[in-house]
Amino acid sequence: MKLAIVTAYPPSKVTLNEYAYHLVKNFRQHEEITELILLVDTPEDKADISFTENGCAITVKHCWNFNSYANIVTVLKAVHNTKPDAVLFNLQFMKFGDKKIAAALGLLLPLLCKLKGIPTIALLHNILEQVDLGNAGFTKNKILQRIYNGIGTLLTRFVLSADIVAVTMEKYVTILNEKYNATNVRLIPHGTFEIPETPNYELPEGPLKIMTFGKFGTYKKVEIMIEAIEKVRARTTKDIEIVIAGTDNPNVPGYLAEMQERYAHVPQLTFTGYVEEEEVPVIFGESAMVIFPYTSTTGSSGVLHQAGSYGKAVIMPDLGDLGMLVREEGYRGEFFAPGQVDSLADAIENIVTNDDYRKELGMANYKAATALPMSRITEMYIEQFTALMQTEEIQNIVSPQNI
Repeated sequence: MKLAIVTAYPPSKVTLNEYAYHLVKNFRQHEEITELILLVDTPEDKADISFTENGCAITVKHCWNFNSYANIVTVLKAVHNTKPDAVLFNLQFMKFGDKKIAAALGLLLPLLCKLKGIPTIALLHNILEQVDLGNAGFTKNKILQRIYNGIGTLLTRFVLSADIVAVTMEKYVTILNEKYNATNVRLIPHGTFEIPETPNYELPEGPLKIMTFGKFGTYKKVEIMIEAIEKVRARTTKDIEIVIAGTDNPNVPGYLAEMQERYAHVPQLTFTGYVEEEEVPVIFGESAMVIFPYTSTTGSSGVLHQAGSYGKAVIMPDLGDLGMLVREEGYRGEFFAPGQVDSLADAIENIVTNDDYRKELGMANYKAATALPMSRITEMYIEQFTALMQTEEIQNIVSPQNI
């Protein structure tokens, strides 16, 4: 199978680029895949495809750019020129741009590929029905929120025109089936990027590193984490380093620079900036725990799966998709009330002062993470594509012109 994947891809900073890297890394290990065609926003000579494992051939085509209105034309042209057997879209609603028209045009592509007769799966990481538009950086204006919800419903119908829409949570399947009368939605879990050998649950010498990881400024706010850890420092004798790993959300440029200036007086506060793929194991491995300073959620959490794969204790608000994901997939953590500094401080202190409890949480999360490796997730996509292609072959055989 010659499989095209339409996605952001490292070193792109556009959302879901890391997820695409691990999809590619695992797809190429399956003998059913003869070639991967990456239709990406990254120049061909910059794409990170230097895998150490043997695998199928990879072709990279830089055919779209964030916020370009031409993406709908250039991606279809690349699909036509490369002639894949199937196409997988790695999507969320702001994938192709934070300008509304550019984002909307990009989401028409799965429908257009299907109309060209190419078996098409759209992986939808979030659905608008579960997104807090205010906290996620879309708009806080109630009238505009209603307009965006209406547009989002229309765009969801377009995405649902793909042969199959894959979602990462059972609740999404239910919502799409009930609201849109969809019959082509499949649950394919997020999966865990890397499955290292059983982690060493002991920590390196030096301060306890408490880390958060992601794109910040909308529903991910670092203020509450910094202030909570300051309280824990005052209440305990623990030597703690605060690590903010990641970048600004594209909707809030300059947010982390502002936070760095506001909290310049706080000791042992590190802002790492963008974390390269090869540095991810290091930054997780050195951390005592991972905090999710979220005010809302917008889909299945890749960071939770990463934290689990490295055997880390986690602290998170019990809300929305995040709380649901923990229960569905068997993760464990300390919960806190969203936005409440004292509640978060109590949760941190519960782990900081009980090392056996930290290890217990880490072991449970490693067990949950190893249940769904990316090798199995990519296998599930191959199974769906194979079924689609077999159905298409049968339809061609029984079509009137062939009888």
